[in-house]
Amino acid sequence: MQRRDFIKNTSFTAAGITFLNFPVFGKNAPSNKVQLAVMGVNSRGAYLAEHFATLANVEIAYICDVEEKAIANGLKPFANAAKKPTVIKDIRELVKKKDFDGLLIAAPDHWHAPATILGVTHGKHVFVEKPCGHNPYEGELLIQAMKKYPKQLIEMGNQRRSMPNLINAAKEIKEGIIGNAYFGKAWYANNRKSIGIGKKIPVPSTLDFELWQGPAPRKDYQDNLVHYNWHWFWHWGTAETCNNATHEIDMCRWLLAVDYPTKVTSAGGRYAFKDDWQTPDTQVATFEFGKNKSITWEGRSCNKMNVEGASRGFIIYGDQGTLVNYGNDDYKIFDADNKLVKEVQSATKNDGTNTVSATGNLDLFHFNNFVDSIRGEAKITSPIDEGHKSVLLCHLANIAQRTGRTLYCDPKNGHIINDTAAMKLWRRDYQKGWEPKV
Repeated sequence: MQRRDFIKNTSFTAAGITFLNFPVFGKNAPSNKVQLAVMGVNSRGAYLAEHFATLANVEIAYICDVEEKAIANGLKPFANAAKKPTVIKDIRELVKKKDFDGLLIAAPDHWHAPATILGVTHGKHVFVEKPCGHNPYEGELLIQAMKKYPKQLIEMGNQRRSMPNLINAAKEIKEGIIGNAYFGKAWYANNRKSIGIGKKIPVPSTLDFELWQGPAPRKDYQDNLVHYNWHWFWHWGTAETCNNATHEIDMCRWLLAVDYPTKVTSAGGRYAFKDDWQTPDTQVATFEFGKNKSITWEGRSCNKMNVEGASRGFIIYGDQGTLVNYGNDDYKIFDADNKLVKEVQSATKNDGTNTVSATGNLDLFHFNNFVDSIRGEAKITSPIDEGHKSVLLCHLANIAQRTGRTLYCDPKNGHIINDTAAMKLWRRDYQKGWEPKV
């Protein structure tokens, strides 16, 4: 299905998405045009730029990147546009511009929170892709920013929060369709290849590596880092947990109605290859919420054997039945005898391992939610204080994995209790002069 046909044929009303009714010109009135800028346009950011631009009365005014090929990629969708986005390489200069409303962030993970803070402190609404921070400290900084700048929206890109069928699934779980929901199981499987052993080489002339590193303490450039493999280095990335588990863990947390954990464990490692990849390619994390509910996540970056026939998804278990999701805007309900009693199918097919958009154009529900919230006609479905809770679970899984320790947490805020070694990973060091400040 083409994206324009999707927009035309999909009922946004079902997702609770509405548009302003302006006199004379309607919602296409010039005064209602939303101007956006996109940071990081090599892959996901180029998708954001292209698809946000398809929304009614939305314009991509700027793109921001530090690498020439990425900039060219970000400009491709606008090759035939009457007005092309202006390119600004330095995010610190971009946020000073007065002629755009919202900043979309799809840069590497270590830039997510610092760029968000730059955006809101300069009067911009921000849509930041998951994870909302490189570490738990940064997520808490964003909550501080949300409170200090209440007029600026901060929404995280966990797009399932805006999908109409999953919104209904959450409603049905709350109403007791499977009884007391007490256990969530999530998974992700892919067949990523080895990244090899990198060589330290001069920085390519097409890349501003100083800006690319930004808030991260300086390291030498190596040839297996940019564009995607930074995900698997702790210095810049946040592992498969924050890269992909965030989505399904967020759904489990939402449907189980839990916030912060009391206990977190993790097992796994880099098993598939011997290379520079530092984060686990195999990981099983468990989160307990008191004595009544728990969540597990199984991640296999390098073995694509599906679970329940899907490369990603989640299951919610209750005392009167089970809800199963297969990675998209879909679900099935089974009764206590495992009899299928309800099936809700997604409007599009998904590719759970797609690194640009695993759920296809269903992302447009979330994009519309952000734009309509800027216009004042909706409330963001994933405010940063909610997004942080789910990302924090993933960070805690990483901390448990890296330390080899069972973490005990304060259920009021998720802070690790009585473990100085683990708390050292609660935040990172920053390059002098680049420290994020609210």
